[in-house]
Amino acid sequence: MEILSSYNLIIAASVIIIISFLFNGISKKTNIPSVLMLIILGVILKYVLEFIGEGSINFFPSLELLGIVGLIMIVLEAALELKLKREKLVPILKSMAIALIGLVASAYVAALILHEFIEGMTMQSAWLYATPLSILSSAIIIPSVSGLSENKKEFHIYESTFSDIMGIMMFYFLTGNLNPTEGAGNGAAGFAGNIGLTIVISIIASYAIILVFQQIKSQAKQFLLIAVLLLLYALGKKLHLSSLIIILIFGLIIANMNLFFGGFLSKYLNKERAEQIYHELHIITLETAFVVRTFFFVIFGITIVISSLFSVNVAITSVLIIASIYIIRFIVLRVFIGSDILPQLFIAPRGLITVLLFYAIPKEAEIEAFDSGILLFVIIGTSLIMTAAMIKDKRKMNTLLDEIDEDIDELDKLHDENENEDYNDISNNTDLELPEEESLDNDNHINH
Repeated sequence: MEILSSYNLIIAASVIIIISFLFNGISKKTNIPSVLMLIILGVILKYVLEFIGEGSINFFPSLELLGIVGLIMIVLEAALELKLKREKLVPILKSMAIALIGLVASAYVAALILHEFIEGMTMQSAWLYATPLSILSSAIIIPSVSGLSENKKEFHIYESTFSDIMGIMMFYFLTGNLNPTEGAGNGAAGFAGNIGLTIVISIIASYAIILVFQQIKSQAKQFLLIAVLLLLYALGKKLHLSSLIIILIFGLIIANMNLFFGGFLSKYLNKERAEQIYHELHIITLETAFVVRTFFFVIFGITIVISSLFSVNVAITSVLIIASIYIIRFIVLRVFIGSDILPQLFIAPRGLITVLLFYAIPKEAEIEAFDSGILLFVIIGTSLIMTAAMIKDKRKMNTLLDEIDEDIDELDKLHDENENEDYNDISNNTDLELPEEESLDNDNHINH
């Protein structure tokens, strides 16, 4: 019997999705990122495949494809959540500044560490290897912060989204400098021009998509819309544009239609149909991101070489990089936010984009001595630190809630006691004599 038959693959895929759904439930109760559980599931499947004699399958093409689609879905999902309001301007700008400074500073320090500890590592290559290790994972953060206060949750959504986008732009800027004829242009001016052109194209395309799709009456148009966005992303990459900006701007425009379709543009917008497109797209994006994220991290787990984690050089390099991440994050958060930086300080996991960009490093920049175990060590290390911080924060919140409940019970008890005392006082101080007016009425009645 063929082990990897079509039906067996369907069964395996279905079981993985069901298990991933269960992992999400466990994650909400325990604050352990579902991504970690998916990676462990992938490692287990790796040994199962080796046991049945199918361990030689090349999963990399699938991993790359899933990573690209997952990246698009995650950024679109995050953009659809961002509501642009005047009162949100300061938090958004602050989150952007924190994400940018944290990204550049972390990449710089990580590049110095890699240059020092990896044999043959040039500073140019070190920056390319360090950039993926410095990008926050919105794929892990966004599903994990739902239990935090509204302000902290919004901060993490903004920060991780900006970190993703700016990190990817920074990575492709660095690769463009390796091959100026194939990259974003020559230097900062060319890079800025590239971004400006991408923004103009993104705005025009976003308005056109919304105006055209609101006229389509067919119910089955959401995957057509996703296909158009994927096409724009791929064409943008072929033209060496910052394609992720196209996805971000489209998501922002459709999520904030009242802002972008103001004035004379409002007459071109069928608000009811446009809002229906937004709500349906939001649901499909959430579902698609969940499925893609599931298979990406499971396949990543299958491709992991566990033995690389036990290298002393890998451990030292990884621990130094992780330490630098939190030291820099502590300084940046203290400057921009103040003293209330828990658990935000420890919510800095690396994930999908880290893996995706690592596999996108050009051949001419690859360093043979670099061990991919560093990548895995940093991803697992930052995820475990986040898990511990979230669990501690959840316990702290539960303790505070218990204390509040106890205080409320105590207040209720005191209130009841006071009511009883007042009642007793009234009973003890009340005479049986009738009030003066009532007495006079009664006397008159008797005399009559």
